[in-house]
Amino acid sequence: MSGKECRMSDALARAREAIVIEAAAVQALAERIDESFARAVVLIVECAGRVVVTGIGKSGAVGRKLAATLASTGTPALFLHPAEGVHGDLGMVSAGDVLIVLSQSGYTDEINAILPALKRLEVPIIAFTGRLHSPLADQSDVTIDVAVEREACPLGLAPTASTTAQIAMGDALAVAVMTARRFTREDFAARHPGGSLGQKAGRAVGDLMRRGEEVAVVSPDATLRDVLFAITAARAGAAAVADENRTLLGIITDGDVRRALLADDDAMRQPAEAVMSRHPKIARLDEPAVEAYGLMREYKIGDMPVLDEERRVVGMLSVKDMLDLGME
Repeated sequence: MSGKECRMSDALARAREAIVIEAAAVQALAERIDESFARAVVLIVECAGRVVVTGIGKSGAVGRKLAATLASTGTPALFLHPAEGVHGDLGMVSAGDVLIVLSQSGYTDEINAILPALKRLEVPIIAFTGRLHSPLADQSDVTIDVAVEREACPLGLAPTASTTAQIAMGDALAVAVMTARRFTREDFAARHPGGSLGQKAGRAVGDLMRRGEEVAVVSPDATLRDVLFAITAARAGAAAVADENRTLLGIITDGDVRRALLADDDAMRQPAEAVMSRHPKIARLDEPAVEAYGLMREYKIGDMPVLDEERRVVGMLSVKDMLDLGME
């Protein structure tokens, strides 16, 4: 093996080791979802003002992400750069706010410089730190432990596992808060009117389903030949089998027809009820489209009937349509 190949082999080995180290760091956090974490959730949920997140360096980058995640999931939040804080930006913080401070060491000079002023405002302080006995921890109302056994950096210097732990704990806090607030998909969509995430979250099944002539519906006594014609005419992948009131009885896919033909040359004369699946997965009109899409992907469903409250067929969902509309 050449020297270049050896170096590449070592690099890939280090990369794999980094993933293992960071995964272990995140896994260890689960045991720290404790009473202190619960107090942090309560402070944020009961906050009458905003959540102000601060940190510097790599912790600052994580802090910006945490503030954005909180803001997008129902908690007014902003990021304060601590170095700017000592030059006037502390005016962004007022009584009624909650402060989240990220500092792995707990000894960051820029952070500790602004803490006395924040304490005078009587703003509750939540600390994310790897040192539970540090100036930051000592001045905080709630301390959340984000210590890691070691960094993934082979030199043990660059923040790697430690920032991953901060991100994961921040996400855990945001998820807990949005759950406590009963934050809904509709709330999420309202905060993301222009993005694909909001469009996915805000769309209902009724917004995306096929209607009218694009929906193949056949009677239970229709022959498979008629079923195949109906599927072809609708340019669909399946036909709903329904009674005279359009109440769903089952579904037949074009694959079902092909399999029936392989098993029996005279299958085209068989009635639909002899071949149909009698308990298909279904979607409801007002169901979030993203949930229906998840069900279709889980069960590898290409076409799914949409029913109203009376179990009548009102449309058909096509996984191809949903992919074309950006549901992936």
